[in-house]
Amino acid sequence: MNALTLPDIAAQASRQALPLEWVGMCGIALPVLFDGQRLNAKADAGVSLDDGEARGIHMSRLYLALEALEQKSLTPALIRSVLLRFLDSHEGLSKSAYLNIHTELLLKRPALVSPLAGWKTYPVSVHAQLQNDMFHVELKIDVPYSSTCPCSAALSRQLIQQQFVDDFANKALQHADILAWLGSTRGIVATPHSQRSNAQLSLRLDDFLDDLPLIATINDAEAALGTAVQTAVKRADEQAFALANGQNLMFCEDAARRLHLALKRSPGIHAFHVRVVHAESLHAHDAVAESRWDREAA
Repeated sequence: MNALTLPDIAAQASRQALPLEWVGMCGIALPVLFDGQRLNAKADAGVSLDDGEARGIHMSRLYLALEALEQKSLTPALIRSVLLRFLDSHEGLSKSAYLNIHTELLLKRPALVSPLAGWKTYPVSVHAQLQNDMFHVELKIDVPYSSTCPCSAALSRQLIQQQFVDDFANKALQHADILAWLGSTRGIVATPHSQRSNAQLSLRLDDFLDDLPLIATINDAEAALGTAVQTAVKRADEQAFALANGQNLMFCEDAARRLHLALKRSPGIHAFHVRVVHAESLHAHDAVAESRWDREAA
């Protein structure tokens, strides 16, 4: 008995001739390699359907092309080769290919003072497109940090000053008495409010970079802010963190400007968009600031 040929419905002509901008799959589970780590990821893979007469694309070909991401470290060159395979497998149908990879980068971060260290995750996304031989990559990175309100700090200092006047007015000042007062709850009657904050960085990379500057960008952002959230800590680390917050008082506007200047100095970045969100502890709403830069528009 002759084997029946399996039907290929996607290869049939479309009843309504109309090109489509993007056709593909979202949320494909796969592992990717980066900096020696095997990361759990989700991928969105697709191509344009420029042949309006075609019924559809061959999604299984896109799926199989993603296997290359399991075998080599994630680089712009590897991503470009996957996109080329997307287009080669859809010759005559598609002129553009897209690939988005969403994962969490796991980095071990040292404590501020003690020898402790712990792991911290950073949500990252890689967005790549290949169209008419033009290839570009964009990165999205979330960096958590702590922010202490400058206004709250000033108001707290004023209350402490007033308490000092109330307790020591018309009294001879003794060093031991002042030192004890400063270490008491009566002396420090108010503390500024802080909040866990988040920097959302969107970067357009220069063409033909050899590597994805994920770790370098995270390090630059945390250095610019000065108050990265911690992992394992001892009391000395917690004290150092309090000192860092006191020396880096920030409105959301301050944080956005710090990140803008740091990213502008970073090599390999063609354009960026910064969005910072301070999850207010005083208010029931968040404070937000945004900034953009493009080398061509500068």
